[in-house]
Amino acid sequence: MTDSDGLSPLPRPTATRPLLGMTVLVVEDSRFACDAMRLLCLRSGARIRRADCLQSARRHLMVYRPTVAIVDLGLPDGSGAELISELVKALPRVSVVLGTSGDSFAEDVAFAAGADGFLAKPVESVALFQNEIIAHLPEERQPKGLRMVADDPIRPDPLAYRDDMAHAADVLSDDDDGRMLDYVTRFLSGVAHSAGDHLLQAAAEDLAEARAGGRPVKADTARLAGLVQDRLADRVAI
Repeated sequence: MTDSDGLSPLPRPTATRPLLGMTVLVVEDSRFACDAMRLLCLRSGARIRRADCLQSARRHLMVYRPTVAIVDLGLPDGSGAELISELVKALPRVSVVLGTSGDSFAEDVAFAAGADGFLAKPVESVALFQNEIIAHLPEERQPKGLRMVADDPIRPDPLAYRDDMAHAADVLSDDDDGRMLDYVTRFLSGVAHSAGDHLLQAAAEDLAEARAGGRPVKADTARLAGLVQDRLADRVAI
């Protein structure tokens, strides 16, 4: 089914809620980043559904077809670029497919996979969020007339950040798995960047550089794990 199926007509977009009647599938493993997307959708009138990995997203897509898919490039079970490529080739096509990431190189990866657009994290502007979606909608679905945007900054729930730290702590407890260590390093770097947690971001990037350079990583891993535990114990505020 698609987001237009059903017996009742879709609500019409309004000046303050231009995405009314649309469903946004957010494929994102960070609860903090996903809470930001939830707030953006809420202010824009869109419904949101969330998948935290490629497998979960594909299960969602077997059941319904959203208007918009926003896909994080770094997911625990693979690259979001794989899903973007699948979505742009599928019929019926999702109307708007956007990539998202905090990595500087990720925009090129998303466009190479066929994405219509890209949202650089952190996404804090309601106007930017709406503009990126509306610009790529089919003409018949684009809202008409002026839009009124209350563009106060989006502030995700700090408890969602703590959930991300708990997830990272679980992964870091098994630091013998190189693939998962690379994943959690990227995950923490992106989450910390979105939250403005510069100390944690720097520690994650240091570990990534050590891994890439083939250097011993025990000390860097221990430092990163300690910073994560500090945030779980609420000794550091974001």
